[in-house]
Amino acid sequence: MATIVITGASGGIGFETALSLATAGHRIIAIARSQSGLHKLAEATRHHAQSTIHTLLFDIGQGDYEHVLLPFVRAQLGQVDILINNAGALINRPFEETPIDAFSDMFQSNFLGHVRMIQHVLPFMHPGSHIVNIGSMGGFQGSVKFPGLAAYSASKAALHALTECLALELTDKAIKINCLALGSAQTEMLRKAFPQYESPVTASEMGEYIAHFALTGHRLFNGKVLPVAVTTP
Repeated sequence: MATIVITGASGGIGFETALSLATAGHRIIAIARSQSGLHKLAEATRHHAQSTIHTLLFDIGQGDYEHVLLPFVRAQLGQVDILINNAGALINRPFEETPIDAFSDMFQSNFLGHVRMIQHVLPFMHPGSHIVNIGSMGGFQGSVKFPGLAAYSASKAALHALTECLALELTDKAIKINCLALGSAQTEMLRKAFPQYESPVTASEMGEYIAHFALTGHRLFNGKVLPVAVTTP
């Protein structure tokens, strides 16, 4: 069974991904900023005898890695087979009305927080490990773009480029890294940003796909940004 760290696990796609992996018997550290969401996740796995899930209330952008995250990973897992960088935020606001602080927030949530996670978790990873970044079709080159998503899409595009760069830098460690550029899935975050839109994909369906890819995708892919969408984007 794999040892897995996943961020943004208190709701939506991250919740469903963590649930799928935990109920399959893998050992999970689920990280999020919502205590209530993490409690729901723990409750959802409580009746599955084979599940081992440890929840950690932690902010990947501002949290104390040295004194909180790293000791927790060391104590609960020891080593990490898979890191899933799922945490993120979404805003829908016209470019001319988007303050620079909102751009900073998007890059902190969707890019810089993941940079910090990778830098701190890498020492726990070994040859054959897999890092999965959760990107977006909004930041996928050549995809249809929508007004109001400039800050969000730009931050996701940065994560896509980081994935390609790190695939080269991690070659000597034999650690694979890939990015899934997701299309829409029906989550609370999507509902708040686009209240009139309903995705044809459920959070559970997307979570199950990510879980499977995290376990197997590095056998065939490395340094790839892969679109996962039934619509464009």
